[in-house]
This record gives sequence, structure tokens and C-alpha cells, in this order.
Amino acid sequence: QVQLVESGGGLVQPGGSLRLSCAASGFTFSSYTMNWYRQAPDKARELVAGISRTGSITNYADSVKGRFTISRDNAKNTVYLQMNSLKPEDTAVYYCNVWTERIYWGQGTQVTVSS
Repeated sequence: QVQLVESGGGLVQPGGSLRLSCAASGFTFSSYTMNWYRQAPDKARELVAGISRTGSITNYADSVKGRFTISRDNAKNTVYLQMNSLKPEDTAVYYCNVWTERIYWGQGTQVTVSS
């Protein structure tokens, strides 16, 4: 079965960096677009970034452009989110996502940006 396992979250000061990872299994990873979403308290889940099957095409929410970078390693079945210049408003639970025959979500990893 499809499994998505996120890791790398934590507490970081404003201006700091974190790198999230999402290890995927149960499907042909290299055949699917992968996405990162986030959900802050009392807010709707929002798309943060997406990456095409080969990694040649990426897209970002306006709020993270220039600060976050999505990448993937198809040999390791893993997608990453490098987050730099973090702001308090980036505080959220971050989820990776794939849509195969249906949408799958990981369990999420908490990112807290605070001094």
C-alpha cells in the first residue's frame, strides 16, 4: 500500500532553515508528481510546492517563492523541501502528497518558527 513518511520538522528561529524529507513506498515513485502542503492552526491546508515526475518542472506558492526549494531523488523514492529564511507565518504541519488512483497523505511533520 502507498505510504508517505515525512521527517525533518522542528523548532527553528526566524531566518533559519530546515530540510523536510518525504520517503515514499507502495507505488512507482518516478511516475508521479509529488507535492508539499501545509496546514496552520485554524487555517485550510494549502499547496506549498509541487514537482514533476522527472523534477524538471516545479511550482511554488507565492508566499514561499525564493525561500523554499522542492526537489526529488527518484533513486531513493524521496521528495525534499528545503526551507530557508523561515518566518513565523511558515509555522504549520507540513504534509507530502501524491495522487495515484486517489490522493494519499503522509502523517505530517510539525514546523515551528519562533524566537
